[in-house]
Amino acid sequence: MRRRFRRDGGPGNTAIAAVTALALCAGMWLLHDGTGTHAPPQPSAAQAHSGSGRHDTGGSAAPALPPSPPDRVRIPAIDVDAPLTGLGLTGTGSLDVPPAGRKNLAGWYEAGTTPGETGTAIVAGHVDNADGPAVFYSLGALDKGSTIEVDRRDGTVAVFAVDAVEVYDARDFPDAKVYGAAGRPELRVITCGGGYSRTTGYRGNVVVYAHLTGSR
Repeated sequence: MRRRFRRDGGPGNTAIAAVTALALCAGMWLLHDGTGTHAPPQPSAAQAHSGSGRHDTGGSAAPALPPSPPDRVRIPAIDVDAPLTGLGLTGTGSLDVPPAGRKNLAGWYEAGTTPGETGTAIVAGHVDNADGPAVFYSLGALDKGSTIEVDRRDGTVAVFAVDAVEVYDARDFPDAKVYGAAGRPELRVITCGGGYSRTTGYRGNVVVYAHLTGSR
């Protein structure tokens, strides 16, 4: 039986990992450019989790918010200010992706945890398209402690702090670490990374780990 998403962000989240690594990562701009010299920034080792725990950067989480769909994501440190569209599952049970032609559009898994409630919320977006850099082109340049804000449909803004930024080869994507259940409100922001090949596109994914620190 295929494992699918559950509202609590549990084991069903692992169903999307491989497709996220593939569907977001064609690298059409670099392929068209032909040089690969404009590859997006990748996180340094200093931005990864520094210990064995998932939450090793310190700081307590704010109280969870009630469920509410998100409408917009902002990451001031890398000039992201983008609308969010709901993402469902494809016919094969994998996570769909935002339309490639809308480069400033990100998506969230709308059958999963909403950003701000207890659990692991998932946001994904393209790093580039055929015309150039897309919404999460600079995601790999984020530092620990950076702020991510999510406008929610109930009028609140969920404020997250970045705990770590890591890059994974598609063959070694840590499903449970990225998509596993969380006992506090957490957010994952995912795009392509891990080097680039003209034959296969991007080799993996950049993943930002963040937790809720407040709301307004």
